Amino acid sequence: MLKEFKEFAMRGNVVDMAVGIIIGAAFGTIVKSLVADVIMPPIGLLLGNVDFANLFIVLKEGATAGTFATVAEAQKAGAVTLNYGVFINTIISFVIVAFAVFLIVKNINRLKREEVAEPEEPTTKECPHCFSTIPIQATRCAFCTSELSG
Repeated sequence: MLKEFKEFAMRGNVVDMAVGIIIGAAFGTIVKSLVADVIMPPIGLLLGNVDFANLFIVLKEGATAGTFATVAEAQKAGAVTLNYGVFINTIISFVIVAFAVFLIVKNINRLKREEVAEPEEPTTKECPHCFSTIPIQATRCAFCTSELSG
């Protein structure tokens, strides 16, 4: 059983998949930072100094009632919150990752299409009399000297 597992784990596609998952996780971290630290602050500034990570609705008051400025304060007080700002950030992150994957797949498909090259125009033909290979533009066979039509 251990031998079978080793064979399974060492297959090329399993290793490729593992590498893809690791790179995908790292890419996801980069995109999360891009959204939270680069994209959302200017958007929040344009919308009147809104911090999307701290957009929430208090569903149930905690041990201390009152208004909370951040999600962390509300959760520290034991309040139950609906964090729709974090959800907006997550949706934007997803759209960026989906678009990046789309671009990668699109380019891979383009490269695959380029690999399947068009067949080249023939440069030789066969003499109908002696079956020797001669240039396609020849009007007389170099081997049997027969005249060729067309």
